[in-house]
Amino acid sequence: MIKEFLLKQVIKRQLKGVPEAEVDRILAIVEKNPDLFKKIGDEIKAKVKSGRSEQAASMEVMRAHQGELQKVLK
Repeated sequence: MIKEFLLKQVIKRQLKGVPEAEVDRILAIVEKNPDLFKKIGDEIKAKVKSGRSEQAASMEVMRAHQGELQKVLK
């Protein structure tokens, strides 16, 4: 429960300036499949540590998980 609260706070802080309705939508998507988003985050961190830029690592990992992300978004 505390972990979920902290996750929500981090997401809200990262999405500063985004409309509240959109933040709620993103939070709902993350709550549907938190393991997928944890796996994506871990993969991005690993690629950044290996020397990739954060943006390049994010794009690469998102492409690799595109099918899973589409399922969660529907």
